[in-house]
Amino acid sequence: MFYDHQQIEKKWQKYWEENQTYKTSNNTDKPKFYVLDMFPYPSGAGLHVGHPLGYIASDIYARYKRHQGFNVLHPVGYDSFGLPAEQYAIQTGQHPAITTEQNINRYEEQLKKIGFSFDWSRELRTSDASYYKWTQWIFIQLYHSWYNKDTNKAEAIETLIQHFEEKGTEGLNANQNDELSFTAEEWKNASDLDKEDILLNYRLSYRAETTVNWCPALGTVLANDEIKDGKSERGGFPVFQKKMMQWSMRISAYSERLLQGLSTIDWPQPLKDSQEYWIGKSQGAQVQFQVEGHDESVEVFTTRPDTIFGATFMVLAPENPLVETITTNAQKVEVDTYIEETSKKTERDRMSDVKNVSGAFTGSYAVNPFSGEKMPIYISDYVLMGYGTGAVMAVPAHDERDHRFAKKFDLEIKKVVETEEDVQEKAFDSKDSVCVNSDFLNGLNYNDAKSKMISEIETKGIGHGTTNYRQRDAIFSRQRYWGEPVPIYYKEGMPYTLPVSALPLELPEVEKYLPTEDGDPPLGNAKVFAWDEANQKVVSVDLIDDTTIFPLELSTMPGWAGSSWYFLRYMDPNDEETFVKKELADYWGQVDLYIGGSEHATGHLLYSRFWNMFLKDRGYISHDEPFQKLINQGMILGMSAFVYRIDGTNQYVSKNLAKDYTTQAIHVDVSLLKGTSDELDTEAFKAWRPDYADAEFIFEDGKYITGREVEKMSKSKYNVVNPDDICEEYGADGLRLYEMFLGPLEQSKPWNTQGLSGVYGFLKKFWNLYFNGDVFEVSDEEPTKAEYKVLHTLIKKVVYDIENFSFNTSVSSFMIAVNELQKIKCNKRNILEPLAVIISPYAPHICEELWNILGHNTSIEFEKFPVLNEDYLVEDEIEYPVSVNGKMKFKISLSAQLSAKEVEDLVISNEKMQQILEGKSPKKIIVVPHRIVNIVI
Repeated sequence: MFYDHQQIEKKWQKYWEENQTYKTSNNTDKPKFYVLDMFPYPSGAGLHVGHPLGYIASDIYARYKRHQGFNVLHPVGYDSFGLPAEQYAIQTGQHPAITTEQNINRYEEQLKKIGFSFDWSRELRTSDASYYKWTQWIFIQLYHSWYNKDTNKAEAIETLIQHFEEKGTEGLNANQNDELSFTAEEWKNASDLDKEDILLNYRLSYRAETTVNWCPALGTVLANDEIKDGKSERGGFPVFQKKMMQWSMRISAYSERLLQGLSTIDWPQPLKDSQEYWIGKSQGAQVQFQVEGHDESVEVFTTRPDTIFGATFMVLAPENPLVETITTNAQKVEVDTYIEETSKKTERDRMSDVKNVSGAFTGSYAVNPFSGEKMPIYISDYVLMGYGTGAVMAVPAHDERDHRFAKKFDLEIKKVVETEEDVQEKAFDSKDSVCVNSDFLNGLNYNDAKSKMISEIETKGIGHGTTNYRQRDAIFSRQRYWGEPVPIYYKEGMPYTLPVSALPLELPEVEKYLPTEDGDPPLGNAKVFAWDEANQKVVSVDLIDDTTIFPLELSTMPGWAGSSWYFLRYMDPNDEETFVKKELADYWGQVDLYIGGSEHATGHLLYSRFWNMFLKDRGYISHDEPFQKLINQGMILGMSAFVYRIDGTNQYVSKNLAKDYTTQAIHVDVSLLKGTSDELDTEAFKAWRPDYADAEFIFEDGKYITGREVEKMSKSKYNVVNPDDICEEYGADGLRLYEMFLGPLEQSKPWNTQGLSGVYGFLKKFWNLYFNGDVFEVSDEEPTKAEYKVLHTLIKKVVYDIENFSFNTSVSSFMIAVNELQKIKCNKRNILEPLAVIISPYAPHICEELWNILGHNTSIEFEKFPVLNEDYLVEDEIEYPVSVNGKMKFKISLSAQLSAKEVEDLVISNEKMQQILEGKSPKKIIVVPHRIVNIVI
C-alpha cells in the first residue's frame, strides 16, 4: 500500500487543531508532568533543521508521559522582545511589533508542520502587553522588597520601615549597597525624600551608578554575553566601559541560596560548574591598608590573609574612586591614559586576558599593617571594581598574576610560604606548606595561619573575616526601544513605582527608534509618555510640570526579564487578576523536564532561579527551584559545500583537481548541489549571484565536485537545511525519527540529508505491516510466542531508552522489530496495535492513521503504553555452542530449564561429541548456563 505521508500529515495536523487534542486541563485528578523547551526567540530566518532537535526530544517525552496516564503540560511561546527586530526597525522604519508578528507566524507554521504536541491555547509572547503587565508587576514587587539576612529571605519593604521606626539601623542584618548608621529618631525626622533615598540602598530592584558595557553605535548597554572580543555580538560595534545611573537587581542577596540549590536539582554537571564559578564563593578577610599622606585607606578582600607579610604592592581597579584622590600630579597623565585604554575592554575580556601585563603607578604608597613596609599603589585592568573591593594586596611570590606584574614593574618578591622553589623566577601557590618570614605566623600551616591572622586583623580593628561572592548585581535597564517599559516615574529626581492598577505601562509609539539628540534612550522620542499622578494615567510629555505630572523612566527592561518567569505564566496564561493562581502554581510545581542550550548557563538559568526564589519568599509560589531536570541538547551541524576559485581568475576547479592550483575555498549554498550528491549544478551556481554569472569551470569526469566539511549550521555558511523541504519530501515523521537517529541527544552531530532515505524506508516497511498489497489486513488470531517476544523485547528497550533519554537507540530498535515482524509475516492485531502506540511518540502522524484504520475513532495519544511481560522474554530453548580444546565444533539446542549437570550429560551423549571423543573420557567439562559448553580432552 502506498504510504502518502503528505496527505496523512496534513489530515492529522488538521484533526489535532480542530479537536484541540493537546489542550491541557487544570482540573484533573491525574498526576502532573511539566515538559518545557527553552523559550525560542523568533528570528527572521525561521527554523533550520538544527532548531527542532530539543523540541522533538521533549515532544517524545511529553507524548510518552501522556501514554503513561499523566496530565502533561507541554506549552509553547516566544521570547519576542529582542535587539534584532529593533535593529531592523532602525534600518527600515518598520515597527518591531510588525517584524516580530511576521517572524512568529513563520515559526508557528514550521512548528505545526513538524507535529509537536504543544498546547497552543497557552501560547505566550513576552512583547504582548497582557504578558509584560505581569513582568512589570514582578519588578514592582522586587522594588518593594528587601533581603533580611536573619530570616534568609526577601520581605516586604514595610517590615524594614518598621525596623527603622523602632530601632533605626541597630540590629539590622540586610543586603545593602552601603552600610548606613542612624537612630530611630533620625529616621523619623528625615524628609520623605531622604527616606526614599535610604530605602533605595536596600530595595531588591534599585537605581545606582554602575560601570556598564556601553555600545554607542547601538545606543544601549549590553550584557557580557552580548559581547564578543570587545565588540557587540549584534553588528560587531565597539563596546566601552562607562559609568551610568542604571537599574539593578540584587541577585547578590541570593548567591548562597543559588549555590546550595544546585545540589537539589538534576542538571548536567558542566552547567552546575558554570553557575558555581560565576557565583564565585570565597572565604577570607577584609583588610584596610592606610594610604601614606592621605586620610583614605585601601580596603581589600583576600582569600589568603596568611600571606599578608608577603604583600609588597597594591593594585586598584582603574575605575576605583580612590584612584582620582591618591594619584599624584606627576603620574596623572599616565594614569588617565591607562584608564581611557581600559574603558575599551569589557570585564569578560579583562578576566580572560591572563597573559598580557599592564598597569600604571599612582605615585602613592600604602603601609603594610603588619610588616610596616611601604607598598607602591598601581592600577591594572586585571583588577575588577565589581569583584571584592576593587583592590588587591599583591603577593607576587605566591600568585602567578602578581608575579608577572612584579617582574614587569621590577617590584619586590618576598617568600612567605616555605618552598624549595626560587620564587624570584616562578610563583609558588600552595596551601600544604607552612609560613616563613611572617613573624608570629612562622611554622603555622595554612588553616592555623589564616585563623590566627584573621584574629589579629580583628584585634587591630582594621578588618574582619568574611565570605565573598564574585557574582554582582544584575544590571536591569537597557537604553533601547523594544523591551518592557520600566513602571517608574520620577519626582524630585527620586524613583516611584506606578500603582499596580495602572499596569500595563504600554510601550509608546515613537517616530524613530534611535536615542534622542540629547542622548536619552529611544523612549525619549515619545510624545505621550508622562505620568499624571493625580489622575493616574499616562499623558503628553508637554504637560510635565514636576508638580502633578512627572517624567517616566526612559530605559526598558533587558532581554532576560520576560523569560525569567514565563514557565509560571504557562500554568495560568489568561488570568487577568494575578500572574499565576497559587493553587495552579502548587499543582504544576516545578518544570519536570527542561530542554535547551548550554549557552544560557549564567544568563537565563541564573535569573530564572533568582526570580523563582524571590516569588517563593514573598509567598506567591511554593517551590524554590523552577527546573527539576534539565538536559542540554547538542547541535546539529551543517555539511558545508565549497567551490575552489583559482587565485586571480573567475575559474573554478573541481575538488580533486584543486591540489594542482593555488585556490581559495568559497562557501556555496548547499541547495545548488544536484539531489543529495556532491555535484554542483553549475548553471544554478552562475545564476545564484551576479559575480558568478561568467564563471568558468574545470571539471573532473564531466562533473564539478564540491568540497564538503562539517561546520556549525548558519546562514553565513550557506549550509542551512530548511525543515519544510524535509517534511515535504520525507514527511515530519521522517524528520523526527532521523533527528533522533543521528546520535545521543546531548552530543553534536552532522546533518546528512542522504541519511533520511533509510528512515523513510523504515516508515514504509512499518506502514506495510498492516497491509497485504493494497488491502488492509490485520488478523484477530492470537499471536505466537515468537511474535510476542519481538513486541515485548521492543517494549523493554523503548521504555528504558525514553526514560534515559537515549532516543537514538530506540529508533534502531524500531527498525529491528519491524524487520523481524516482516520476516515472520506477522499481521496480528495484538502485536500491531501496541506497536503503533510504542512508535507514536516518535512518529505520531503515521501511528494516528494506522490507529484509525485499525478501527479506533479516538486519538492514539491517550492510549495506555503497552506493559512489559517478562514471561515472553524467557527462552524455551538455548542453542549452546560446544567448544573442544578452544575450538567451536558444533551447536546443540537444549531446553532452557535444564540444570548444568543435565546439559553436560546430553552434550557428552550427543552423537557428534561421541565421534570427537573416540572413546576417550574428557579431562574437564565447563558448562556456562544458557551460554556455552567448553570441553578439554
